[in-house]
Amino acid sequence: MIATPRMRGLDMAAGGSASRRAQEARRQERQLREQWQSARRQARQWEAASEGERRVAAQMLVLTERGWRLLVDRRWPGTRSANVDMLLVGPGGVFVVDVKNWGSAPEASGGKLRAGGEPRDEHVAKLLAVTKAAEGAVASLGLSPVAVQPLMVFAGQRIDAGIGRVRLLGEHEIGPALLSERRRLRTESVRVIADHLERVFPDYEGSAVGQTMQPVPVRPQQVESDGLFDLAGLRDAALEEALQAPIEQWMTFLHPGQVALVRRNWSGPARISGPAGTGKTVVGLHRAAHLARRTSGRILYVTFANNLPRVQGTFLKTMSPAVADRVDFRSLHSWAQEFLQERGVQVRLHGDKAMTAFSLAWKHVGRDSCLAEIDPVPGYWREEIDYVIKGRGITTFEEYAAVPRRRRRATLRRPHRQAVWALLEEYESLRVERGVHDFNDVLTLALAEATRRTDGPRYAAVIVDEVQDLTLVGVRLLHALIGDVPNGLLLVGDGQQAVYPGGFRLADAGIDIRGDRGQVLHTNYRNSKQILDTALAVVADDAFDDIDGLRTPGRRDVDLTYHDGQVVRVTKPSVAEHDQVLLDALRCLRDGARADAAVLCPSMRAISHYQRLLSREEIPVCLLEHYDGRPVDAVKLGTYRRAKGLEFKWVFLPQHDAALPSGALSGGPGASEKPETVCEREELLRSQLFVAMTRARDVLWLGSVDR
Repeated sequence: MIATPRMRGLDMAAGGSASRRAQEARRQERQLREQWQSARRQARQWEAASEGERRVAAQMLVLTERGWRLLVDRRWPGTRSANVDMLLVGPGGVFVVDVKNWGSAPEASGGKLRAGGEPRDEHVAKLLAVTKAAEGAVASLGLSPVAVQPLMVFAGQRIDAGIGRVRLLGEHEIGPALLSERRRLRTESVRVIADHLERVFPDYEGSAVGQTMQPVPVRPQQVESDGLFDLAGLRDAALEEALQAPIEQWMTFLHPGQVALVRRNWSGPARISGPAGTGKTVVGLHRAAHLARRTSGRILYVTFANNLPRVQGTFLKTMSPAVADRVDFRSLHSWAQEFLQERGVQVRLHGDKAMTAFSLAWKHVGRDSCLAEIDPVPGYWREEIDYVIKGRGITTFEEYAAVPRRRRRATLRRPHRQAVWALLEEYESLRVERGVHDFNDVLTLALAEATRRTDGPRYAAVIVDEVQDLTLVGVRLLHALIGDVPNGLLLVGDGQQAVYPGGFRLADAGIDIRGDRGQVLHTNYRNSKQILDTALAVVADDAFDDIDGLRTPGRRDVDLTYHDGQVVRVTKPSVAEHDQVLLDALRCLRDGARADAAVLCPSMRAISHYQRLLSREEIPVCLLEHYDGRPVDAVKLGTYRRAKGLEFKWVFLPQHDAALPSGALSGGPGASEKPETVCEREELLRSQLFVAMTRARDVLWLGSVDR
């Protein structure tokens, strides 16, 4: 083939590019060599250190040219003579470093450390203890425990292994390992955290090393005197950074009160509650990482929705990859089915066949009964069976006749309850005849197996997110897995954000939350005042019964940290005109913004409509049921329920009021004239809309069509 001028030009361009890359590589090599030589010279000044320790120190001193701060030979606070070899603070976080100059190679096996045939576990225990002290020191700055990592570095050895949360690295592995850490801290944060640790871990003799690679004297007043970066200033700066990259911020900075919850020791089951946007899920994820680092068992992190476990698992892998494989993120029903399969219990879950059985039961015994006088819609009575009877594990009519029907407004006298029971028995007969189970059966069977098992707990801890969406049987099942052991069961959720009918109290599940084991978060970190006020207006008149048994008003007091959000209202005379404005707004999103934008709808029918519309206009779409938390430059599309536990900078709610009759958005005038079952349905729809609205951080777009 004859080379054309254009091809020769491409070859020259490619060659030039390769040449530039080679020149840059040589420049980097020279720079690193110079930094290494300078670091070796400084390391030799530490007369007390061995040659091996000096080489390790030199590896780390190279990092100080790249934005890291090194504190050497620090005193352990609270002790007279114990020391910490090194504290390293940089873009990758805080590292507590213990340098070993052993003659024998270290061996890590079965969670134990040995060298020369001798056990050396006491060195691991000491490093973990000082790491805990470092975590406590930076907690006041809002730094999460996941950003503090213990390292044991072996001079003259080659190793890259782990014992629990302690990473074991050789002399030549330490530099590349630290440089490969993803960025957690900004330059300003590195400086203020290092200065803070200088005060908490005082030096023996000028043992701080800065970017100039010269000893840095202790400056006790630096944090207080440096205007922007006092403790409150650092928290403000961290929050501002969170507005640019919220998920990244979850991995590093929390409010100090949240950090305290992550690290707290609880004597039994605990609960974290609070209004939307107060960071309950964030605390739950950090708690999972914290417990995984401190226990040898597995952690179960469970929620009701099927899509959330994928997203939460992705977040934890990015946040704390060292322990991510020890946390099982599962939806409750998928976990229960797997558990039953392991126990040899056959399950034939078939939602469609179960629904057909109920429809026939309604036709046979329900449609012409007294139930139709209260509500002729069979769905209401299916919910009664799912959430009040089977969801609570009720097996006799007398028990059902006396049970309080929490979060159900319609009054049912004994004849009505007898009619419901007859409907239940007909449904169960038809279901069994078809040889299928429904979703409640799966949990009931799993609870029976969990109660019977005698081989001890299979998890060190169980964390339940969005607990208000579970049934009573589901909560009992998870409690049965772990019992009341210290730090065993953590329930996270908020009754106001319940998106399913019915309800329960924790006392009904035999769970006793006492004293400080019940924590309420009050500060909203997600929504601006404009967005939150708009959402609260929807549920202001809907008081609710929380799972702790307290009656709570719909409008609650919340402290706000974010004030720059915007609510955009669009009303058009037709669906076509409304949808055109939505498309225009989505096209106006700047490059990359689609990754943090969501279109949320109340029903699957609406989802189908907008999926077709966006696809036809070549706007990339990612369905929430397929979303796994990894950034993708596509508009997320899903139902209000699928959006639980998520947040987005831009949230679009097309035809947001279409599912509710006029005047029903706030439970306003005329509500008293409606049947109780209608009021109950509208209240649930308002709760779902409230959840969707509070997913928005920067912009909440509300579309309406004149009706």
